[in-house]
Amino acid sequence: MTAINPIALAQEHPHLSAFHPLSKGQRTMIASLILVFLLSAIFRPWAAGRLFFFIATFFYLLISSYKMFLLYRSVRTDSQLRFSPKDISALPDSHLPLYSILIPLYREAESLPHLVASLQRLDYPPEKLDIQLLLEEDDRETRDAAARLSLPPHFRLTLIPPSQPRTKPKACNIGLALARGEFLVIYDAEDQPEPDQLKKAVLGFQQSHSRVLCLQSKLNYYNPRQNWLTRFFTAEYSAWFDLSLPGLSSLQAVMPLGGTSNHFKTAPLRELLGWDAYNVAEDCDLGVRLCRYGWKTRMLDTTTWEEACSNLGFWIRQRTRWYKGYMQTWLVHTRHPLRLLREMGGRNAFHFSMIVGGMLVCLLLNPIFWTLTALWFVRRFSALDPLFPPFVFFMGSVCLFVGNFAFLYAGALGCYRRRLYDLVKFAVCMPPYWILMSIAAWRALFQLLVNPFHWEKTRHGLTPNKMA
Repeated sequence: MTAINPIALAQEHPHLSAFHPLSKGQRTMIASLILVFLLSAIFRPWAAGRLFFFIATFFYLLISSYKMFLLYRSVRTDSQLRFSPKDISALPDSHLPLYSILIPLYREAESLPHLVASLQRLDYPPEKLDIQLLLEEDDRETRDAAARLSLPPHFRLTLIPPSQPRTKPKACNIGLALARGEFLVIYDAEDQPEPDQLKKAVLGFQQSHSRVLCLQSKLNYYNPRQNWLTRFFTAEYSAWFDLSLPGLSSLQAVMPLGGTSNHFKTAPLRELLGWDAYNVAEDCDLGVRLCRYGWKTRMLDTTTWEEACSNLGFWIRQRTRWYKGYMQTWLVHTRHPLRLLREMGGRNAFHFSMIVGGMLVCLLLNPIFWTLTALWFVRRFSALDPLFPPFVFFMGSVCLFVGNFAFLYAGALGCYRRRLYDLVKFAVCMPPYWILMSIAAWRALFQLLVNPFHWEKTRHGLTPNKMA
């Protein structure tokens, strides 16, 4: 264990790590923008307000158009790697490589029996599986639960020393260093991958370009109808993994990875030093870093079923961590804009700006525009008129109807394509869910400033009945 350095990326390539959330140049830039805004608000308040709302409204139009473009690409161009049962049955077990599975666990004693049962359903020769349960050394409850299970020989326990940062990517880096397989996949404690997923991944790597390093599986939920929150959550995930990410894949664009069920070639991933231990959305960051180094990601047509968080408090904490990690990723990769453009190219830099930065900006701006819209409709608040000259007002009206339609349509179409027909009506009633997303985004911004590496753990086991 002493030879393993789980924070190697931060030490060897600090410009690619979230260990320092803001560079000196970024701090200077942010301070300058705040100063300019304050001076403008003092001396030219109406002009400053009109400029701000013009830029913000134009941005909303751009992000809405981009969303519709991804939907169009996803529906029009099927770029996912698909394999039939016949393709899979033609793959002899003798030709299958050793496959490593990493499962980071922390306070997951109640999930362990279901997890082990799910992994044992995988259609892959046990002698060619290398499954590591990554357990925190001081998590006595989960360690005791693992000790009580009669684990097959292809399971092994890897203890993670109690050192900072206490994050999932740090544990995964230790697992990566000890992995024995040619290929590697990450699963979470509650995951239930389709049994043939590993074989599909092997076929996917065999039939893809040599620069394809990662295959991203689709994620969805086995408890979509548990309550109103899981219904909205399922609609969101269906739009993201079944439409937005396939749209990016069709463009061979940079792809922010999901936190689980991403399959890798082990050796190149080691060369890239694995995950950033200080980034709490290490999956998103890794997807961007792969693109910067010239590697590619493809979508794999297979699903891993997860548990949708059904408790609002836990959902807010989970979503706060995701958005904080997206903020970390955005800040890390925009430290040196010219270098980013040189390594990633202008097209991928645009996609990165829209899919990561653009989403965050929308979530932070939404409460401001919702409040102004409510004031205008309810009270016809004429004091706001100078801020919205006719052209800006027209753009805002387009955003209100066309832009919102784009996001509602994405959720409805995602549910329809998943054959979750009864959830379509929830997908078109998403605005209350968007309010929760904005609350989490503002909470993430606060945490980024005061506690950037804090990992708010997702609580599992809240669903009474898991998928059989």
